[in-house]
Amino acid sequence: MDKAERLELRRELVFQLIETSRLLHGFVDQRAKEFGTTRAQWGVLGRLRRQEGLTQVELAAQLRLQPISLVRLLDRLVEQDCVERRTDPHDRRANKLYLTAKGRQMIERLDPHGHRMRADILEDYSDEEMRRMRDMLVGIKARLAELTHAAHDDVTEPTA
Repeated sequence: MDKAERLELRRELVFQLIETSRLLHGFVDQRAKEFGTTRAQWGVLGRLRRQEGLTQVELAAQLRLQPISLVRLLDRLVEQDCVERRTDPHDRRANKLYLTAKGRQMIERLDPHGHRMRADILEDYSDEEMRRMRDMLVGIKARLAELTHAAHDDVTEPTA
């Protein structure tokens, strides 16, 4: 493969990743709405089921959400009695997040729909293909994290 073909392949691959992500978000948004929730709420409930007791800051970082966006989302889930905030005994300024019984029921009700969506999306791929795809995406994600971190390190504050 010559240099021009390699550049074109890279361009097409990144384009496909971006388009696939956009379509996947839209698909999950649509399905979540059919099930009476949002993709973001579904994500919060799923994450809290796996890791109850996270602070709002920790959850925002894990979900890659801006803290103010997460606060609004959590406010809605608290109003719906799906999530509760508890004061962190070690830091009274922080809240730890826990699912309520209603929140647990909601995520358990959503589970079969999530399983079906994933099966529908990936039905044409073998287990080995899915493992390779996962490993490649994990590698791309790690590289992006490195590049993002390096970009932040390159920023220098102006001197007075």
